[in-house]
Amino acid sequence: MKGKVFKFGDDISTDHITPGRYFHLRGDMAKLAEHTLEDADPSFAKKVQPGDFVVGGRNFGLGSSREHAPRVIKECKVSAVLARSFARIFYRNSINVGLPVLECDTDGIDAGDELEGNLAQGVIRNLTKGEEINFTPIPEFMRGLLADGGLAAHIKKHGGFKL
Repeated sequence: MKGKVFKFGDDISTDHITPGRYFHLRGDMAKLAEHTLEDADPSFAKKVQPGDFVVGGRNFGLGSSREHAPRVIKECKVSAVLARSFARIFYRNSINVGLPVLECDTDGIDAGDELEGNLAQGVIRNLTKGEEINFTPIPEFMRGLLADGGLAAHIKKHGGFKL
């Protein structure tokens, strides 16, 4: 994982991530992803590049239980979302769709910083500032789901749920 940072604040909701006015696009993830985080940063979907990171503050992903929120971030090919804390349903939905979500101190990360990391090592390196950021380790079985591309891909690959 390596890319630049798009920084957001506290309480980024699922409506910030996937505005409800585009709910009619839920069957076309590519079209829905064109509006990812539009209400928090109208230029995000046009500027984000494969491998980039979304960084938030506290309670990232609060709101509805729709899986569309992490799915559109993944559709944008974001490598991971980092935040001080996540709404639990967003966290679990992210793992289920294969989007890494990392809990860590994000205060020292700024928009435009370049990050690099490895899920197994539990460390993100801020290449811009020469700092290392430890994140709450993701349990091995969840890393397995992420490596398989999410829960549905895991079940398809293994013919069931393998822990």
